[in-house]
Amino acid sequence: MCGIAGEIRFDGRPASIPTVNKMTKALQRRGPDNIGVSAHGNVALGHRRLQIIDLTQRGRQPMEDPALGLTVVFNGCIYNHKQLRAELERSGYRFFSTSDTEVLLKAYHAWGEDCVKRLNGMFAFVIHERDKERVFLARDRLGIKPLYYTKTSQRFRFASALPALLKVGRKDTEIDPVSLNHYMTFHSVVPAPRTLFKQFKKLPPATTMILEADGTVRTSTYWKPDYRRNGVALDEREWEDRVEGALRAAVERRLVADVPVGVLLSGGLDSSLIVGLLAEHGASDLSTFSIGFEDRGGEPGNEFEYSDVVAEHFRTKHHKISVDSSTLLDYLPDCVTSMSEPMVSHDNIGFYLLSKKVSENIKVVQSGQGADEIFGGYDWYPPLLTSEHAVSDYARVFFDRTWAEYQSVVEDDLLDKDHSLDFVTEHFARPGAEEAIDQAMRLDTTVMLVDDPVKRVDNMTMAWGVEARVPFLDHEVVELAAQCPPDLKVKNGGKYILKSVARKFIPAKVIDRPKGYFPVPALKYLNGRTLEYVRDVLHSKQARERGLFRNGYVSQMLAEPTKHITPLKGSKLWQIALLESWLQTQGA
Repeated sequence: MCGIAGEIRFDGRPASIPTVNKMTKALQRRGPDNIGVSAHGNVALGHRRLQIIDLTQRGRQPMEDPALGLTVVFNGCIYNHKQLRAELERSGYRFFSTSDTEVLLKAYHAWGEDCVKRLNGMFAFVIHERDKERVFLARDRLGIKPLYYTKTSQRFRFASALPALLKVGRKDTEIDPVSLNHYMTFHSVVPAPRTLFKQFKKLPPATTMILEADGTVRTSTYWKPDYRRNGVALDEREWEDRVEGALRAAVERRLVADVPVGVLLSGGLDSSLIVGLLAEHGASDLSTFSIGFEDRGGEPGNEFEYSDVVAEHFRTKHHKISVDSSTLLDYLPDCVTSMSEPMVSHDNIGFYLLSKKVSENIKVVQSGQGADEIFGGYDWYPPLLTSEHAVSDYARVFFDRTWAEYQSVVEDDLLDKDHSLDFVTEHFARPGAEEAIDQAMRLDTTVMLVDDPVKRVDNMTMAWGVEARVPFLDHEVVELAAQCPPDLKVKNGGKYILKSVARKFIPAKVIDRPKGYFPVPALKYLNGRTLEYVRDVLHSKQARERGLFRNGYVSQMLAEPTKHITPLKGSKLWQIALLESWLQTQGA
């Protein structure tokens, strides 16, 4: 797990090493163990290293193989790197390290663009071909690892985090009205390739890009989950066995490391099942980590009751931290600064502070993100089994605002049409998912999950130099879940087939509990110092000069700070304050 950055010139000028150095230094928290920069004519690559596999200097990056004429910078982990290494060795390749980075380099030489189809892991990488003067970029199937870029006719720059690009391109921060519409409507999800800024993009998941020396760009999508049943007819027990087998393999793969691996234990079904599977696999001295906050508005701020059950049952080395509102506010500005894009979910601060605790003990954790999206855990899925108006039914429960309300939020020059509704309509209509519930789960898995829960975990763990691995997003698990009949996923309150598997491993009390989430009531029911923070942000000179939001709307939110709650139980006031706060921290 690391941070990568670079510059490619198309105008005959050499790439700027000082520029790449500046971007690379901005990624220091993603890779605190080492820094490296290399340049070859019009291409300069930078890397920040978090040492997880091959802890020696042979694993440093940028990694160059002069004989092959290739240089790579890589962020992520290839879980099947040992198997690929063996296959490559049989083909005559020789290795100088034990790193997955070198496997990636030689896999590209052996198999070209199709190498990504052989990788099981999370990754964003860039490879420079010296002889062809070509640059190849790739991102993993589920977008677990980020890759941002900006391109002009003269040059192309990329980085693992958008703020690193802003360090050298802060003038190019014109707001994209389409992305703003998505942020304020589609639960703060801005689908790739867009970001909030017109001039900055992100490589979509499951996508490769080739840059030629003259600036010509070609992109390709190399993977899509298929939600059609395709004649697969299995009974419930057979599906249970298949899901169990896929999850066992996914959890075991994510033990690949030269350092200990722990678990972020929320107390919910998903992370508890990971602990159970690891314990069954034989993992000893397993470290688990839980966090809780103060109650507020009659809403509990922790789920220790359930995480304690799991920790005691499996006798893990459990770390539990409680955070009061004062501590939350002390760390909130740095949490916002650590976001590659503004992310409104209240539990960002939870993952941020939890990752701080993890970093004091270990470098790698497994986490339960993705189970709800692929196994039907959300309450908007069951009604879609019989929906005749799938898009509107989905939008009613997932969108934070209607188009009518949105028109009262932002100024007229930022209004065009309901781009979020158009996006969902177009996505639902794509081939490969015939039923409304499958269309919704595909959208949530390949778009919403990428730019909300997964991005949140990546950003907040990397802020403390921690690598988070997500076994539910093993692409083989996702492919299997897509084929599973919807009723086996959503019946009896959701995640039915997953709960059936879990009963073999974890206490029933954790499985049969009411569905929870990572609660941070202080950012939902705003008052006291937290409300003062929000007022200061929205009344600041920068906010007034930016003029994104209508004054009347801001006043309405501030007059009743605990009243304006989205269908997904978030604070509309916090959403606009978070956006403005993030823009200010980036100097945009």
